[in-house]
Amino acid sequence: MAHLTIGSLIFDELDQVDLTGPHEVLSRLPDSSYAIYGKTMAPARDMKGLRILPDATLDEAPPLDVLHIPGGFGVDAQMADPVVLDWIRRQAEGAQAVFTVCTGALLLGATGLLRGRRATTHWASHHILPSFGAVPVQARVVEDGKFVTAAGVTSGFDGALHLAAKLRGQAAAEAIQLYMQYDPTPPFDAGTPETAPPEIVQATRTAMAGVIARREEMARRIGAAFIGAAAKG
Repeated sequence: MAHLTIGSLIFDELDQVDLTGPHEVLSRLPDSSYAIYGKTMAPARDMKGLRILPDATLDEAPPLDVLHIPGGFGVDAQMADPVVLDWIRRQAEGAQAVFTVCTGALLLGATGLLRGRRATTHWASHHILPSFGAVPVQARVVEDGKFVTAAGVTSGFDGALHLAAKLRGQAAAEAIQLYMQYDPTPPFDAGTPETAPPEIVQATRTAMAGVIARREEMARRIGAAFIGAAAKG
């Protein structure tokens, strides 16, 4: 069993559950080390103001066996940051697994690494995946080669357990699940647009309309740049 070096990317306005949910699983993998990396050593603030400290900067990160990319409203700014995009590409090249949660898939998509690959993301941004050349799949967890994408927020628990089984075997994943007592029985059946009350779905779409519109425009620009680069090549 070779040692696994696992790292998570953080940035302002991430969704902390996209980070801390998988951390609960991945940090418990046998014979592994886990660290959090930021562009600087400044604390990152999540979407609701929770401050999270990186262990080291991107430049200080070793080659990672597992790269974890969370989502959140802050992915929009990261999609336009060449330093972050280049770091993801470099780390992904040698990694055994690249794992995204929620809209972290869009950030991975902005690197060009999801072109032609099956992927999922948060339901409100799912339709944006084709802008990056990805093949959208309506599923909670999708695996395509070394790339594992999980849908919105709490799907990160499922994706991380899936990855744990892939890397260390089902028994190790089940032991972590038992320790966590991860046995969800939600009080409401409102976890997807298909099951939530229509008025709740519409209110949520309305609240997110501005974010989604900006994200769609950015994705169109990035997708156009991919097409232009391919034409020149």
